Amino acid sequence: MLDPFPPPPAWLRDRVEPWALYLNLPALSDHFHEVIFAFVGYQFIHSFLSPWLSPILFPRHYPQLNRRTKLNWDVHVVSLVQSVLINALAFWVMFADKERKSMDAGERIYGYTGMCGLLQALAEGYFVYDIIVSTMHIRMFGVGMLFHAISALWVFSFGFRPFVNFYSPTFILYELSSPFLNIHWFLDKLNLTGSKLQWYNGMLLLSVFFSCRLVWGTWQSVLVYRDMWFALTQTWSLSSLSSPAGAGSVALDGAINTAIFGHRAELAAQCVDEACRKANEEVFKYAGFTAGGVPTWLVGTYVAANVVLNSLNYYWFSKMVETVLKRFRGPKEGGAQKKGDGKREEKVEEVTDVVEKVVLEAAASLEEEEGSPFLADGEFGVAKDVDVGGDVRRRKR
Repeated sequence: MLDPFPPPPAWLRDRVEPWALYLNLPALSDHFHEVIFAFVGYQFIHSFLSPWLSPILFPRHYPQLNRRTKLNWDVHVVSLVQSVLINALAFWVMFADKERKSMDAGERIYGYTGMCGLLQALAEGYFVYDIIVSTMHIRMFGVGMLFHAISALWVFSFGFRPFVNFYSPTFILYELSSPFLNIHWFLDKLNLTGSKLQWYNGMLLLSVFFSCRLVWGTWQSVLVYRDMWFALTQTWSLSSLSSPAGAGSVALDGAINTAIFGHRAELAAQCVDEACRKANEEVFKYAGFTAGGVPTWLVGTYVAANVVLNSLNYYWFSKMVETVLKRFRGPKEGGAQKKGDGKREEKVEEVTDVVEKVVLEAAASLEEEEGSPFLADGEFGVAKDVDVGGDVRRRKR
């Protein structure tokens, strides 16, 4: 599917292209204006829209917040807008991009579509915003969040090589849990901690986190590893058949291009309209830059980053499970057990209350583990008593 936005102006492309080619990110010159647009949009929300609109929508709460918490509020507004927008666009790309749907293993590694490029550009714009905010307020948000933003910017830039451009909407869906996480934080600030609304939101947060990050994310990681292994073995196989001389390298490039994009070129030639032809030709638009195959270091870098991020997801979820187990451990030995129908009804009500508290505590635990932008008041490293459904606990901030 072609990018619905017009290409960048010639003056901008002329300035960006030399750097894009130097960094081996040729597709970046086609999307750099979208990166700028996304960054400016997120910064506008942070600096102007949220500070202007929040007091109007929440006049009893936002004006009473201290400066650090207002900053955190504005950051959460940007995160909420970005996560909803990027997830909606990712779903649209996955269902509407016909060329992406028809890609085989080789095209999933080397291929390109303009819509996946647009999705990457919007994500890159947010990561640039995230890096700037994390750097300016590093004492508040911590070094970890800065490194996370830098790593995300680095990994998503691979799609402009292009490398695994196909998987950009796939892994964007990791962020399906982010809207619920942000809503959980806002409900705390609106004095709705422990409310039914926060409990229902917490249930959705934990369910979606498990589904999109652990189930979906792990399965998609296996698929991308399989495709990258295919690309590596193909590169090694064709390299061994070519001579070390320059002519051999040219032969290798041509062999990989033919093997990967030969069928797509035939599909483009069979198209009956111009839109179909352009969309199919776009898949191998940057074939000249990927003709040498996929370097081993690139695959290693991607796998390492993916393993780290998946490990963090499992760690965060394990902390939530730990919270649940602490709540549902049986009574101590020798403890009195309740008997009788009336006692049982009382026990059922007690368990119901505990379930609600578990969901809220697990959601709060996820906030704390994911990083300091989700800390309650933005007070870095300060502990405070928080009332969750009538239960006072200690929560790191």
